[in-house]
Amino acid sequence: MADDDTTFSAEEREAMKAAAADKRKARSRAKKTPEEVRAEGEADLKEAIAKLSDASDKKLATGLHELVTEVAPDLVPRTYYGMPAWGKDGKVLCFFQPASKFKVRYGTFGFEPISNLDDGTMWPTAYAVLELTTANKKLLTERIRLAIS
Repeated sequence: MADDDTTFSAEEREAMKAAAADKRKARSRAKKTPEEVRAEGEADLKEAIAKLSDASDKKLATGLHELVTEVAPDLVPRTYYGMPAWGKDGKVLCFFQPASKFKVRYGTFGFEPISNLDDGTMWPTAYAVLELTTANKKLLTERIRLAIS
């Protein structure tokens, strides 16, 4: 919320508009073939990446898209609140929240509740990412594989 706690910030308003647009797109795709849904989702995701103002965010988003596509080719590219995301059965499974979107110091790769990450009574569902190093890719690959299992 904004400082006065009565209005939404520009970023929050933008996110709400993006979420509404994502829902409209999902409804319009309900009668399309899986191939059409995938192609349109891929186009939306690439457009979301292209709109990112920060070069580091673009590089991370592109790298994450390549990683998710390689590790989980059955996940369908899409957007989530206007951010790059990947889904399963019409629901978001994982997403990338760019640092520039909310003016924070790191991007976040997160998982939604449909992910199969359960490990006891507590487990991580989001990771701060500054760079996609070999070690980071390995960790995220393991988490994506577990999430889709």
